[in-house]
Amino acid sequence: MIRTALAAATLLIAASPAVAQTQQEALETRHDRALAAGYKALMLCSAIAIAERNGASRSPESVAAWELTGVQAPLDAVIRDLPFTIRRGPEGEVAQVAVEWATDMAPRVAVNYGADTGCSALPIGAKVEGGEPSAATKPARPSTLLALAASQEVSPALVDAVGSAFEDRYGTGTRTTAVLVSHRGNIVEQYQSDFEENVPQRTWSVAKSIAATLVGAAVKAGDASVEDPVGLNYWRGGGGIDPRNAITIDHALRMASGRYSDTPGNRTDPLYYGGSSVDETATAWPILHPPGTVFRYANNDTLIAVKAIEQWLEFYPPAGFFAKLGMTHTVAETDWKGNYILSSQVWTTARDLAKLGQLYLNDGKLPSGERVLPEGWVKYVSTPSGPQPPTGTFGYGAGFWLLNKEEGVPPDTFAAIGNRGQYVVIVPSRGVVIVRRGEDPAGAGFDIAAFTRDVLAGLGGD
Repeated sequence: MIRTALAAATLLIAASPAVAQTQQEALETRHDRALAAGYKALMLCSAIAIAERNGASRSPESVAAWELTGVQAPLDAVIRDLPFTIRRGPEGEVAQVAVEWATDMAPRVAVNYGADTGCSALPIGAKVEGGEPSAATKPARPSTLLALAASQEVSPALVDAVGSAFEDRYGTGTRTTAVLVSHRGNIVEQYQSDFEENVPQRTWSVAKSIAATLVGAAVKAGDASVEDPVGLNYWRGGGGIDPRNAITIDHALRMASGRYSDTPGNRTDPLYYGGSSVDETATAWPILHPPGTVFRYANNDTLIAVKAIEQWLEFYPPAGFFAKLGMTHTVAETDWKGNYILSSQVWTTARDLAKLGQLYLNDGKLPSGERVLPEGWVKYVSTPSGPQPPTGTFGYGAGFWLLNKEEGVPPDTFAAIGNRGQYVVIVPSRGVVIVRRGEDPAGAGFDIAAFTRDVLAGLGGD
């Protein structure tokens, strides 16, 4: 058993709210604590269990220093002091993580469901029979910093760009954990001391690009078309048809469903940390605009695109697709009902993300020559068809961001981008994939366009 030793009296929420709080404020405070506990349980479970699956290790202290620091407000002020317990199974594997948050409620629990689907957060208040926690632990990995490695001479300019990613050149306060540059078969990589090549991190919204890739695989198999309705079968009756039935997979991949969301990106906290399911959280939002007319970046749109191919995924789960690509250190997690949370909840390594990027450099074909994505899929995901983001300089394709207007960056450049500084930049005209992993705190931004320019300059012509 691993358990924090802080005094519970100072950590657990009081049974009744402070007098100065309104009833609603007290309710929101309590809800924030429940979310913070779910966040902590899931991060500890996933980070440690999947690292050990990959033959590496993470300690709770390492997760606290990286994944559990710099979280968005108001969770950040709560999360670090919540007591936790890690329960291990008979073979020493992580079985559950429980985090206490209220004296009158069960702890928040994340359960490890196995090598292929990782950990899931259970609903708030769920009680789990886990028996006595096991004292079995795996030894902590010693801190190391891998040197740059490549099969050809690396230019000083490229060494400088990669090294500077771990400093503040590309954003004050950013925290880079890994950088990998792949150029025509040659790889340069560097890692922060708590990470190495087999230690996974959560992809956050890079998972949206993985979701688009899986949709492409379903299209290649002939089991889906991007023009198909998402198939949620909204209301029909009384002579009327719900306009949401017109939403296609293409609309969903391009963030153009026309549906309402409560915040930009519709934070989806109840699903990500609250233990709700994809069906409860993502499917029922109302429509405000005709599909295909307004860009609104939303987790829910990716989730309904994945729902559209869920029957295909039952026969061809992500784990099998990852194995084909050689992404053997990647796990797509699910909610507790088994729905893939492919808007965010994938854990993977820089090397595996480089293999995803290489698939796109190879026009959807494996090194063996087998085609796993349809002809023209690269153009499809990287073409700004339909409505575009109203702010910022990046465009949007289908599940990928576009750097087509960035000065000094080739116009065919597109990227998978996720929270806390996750980037997979693909430059087909240069044969380059750039992976940057981070645990950037809320409010700190990594300038991926500037980094891309410097890396490409460091690689020289061709």
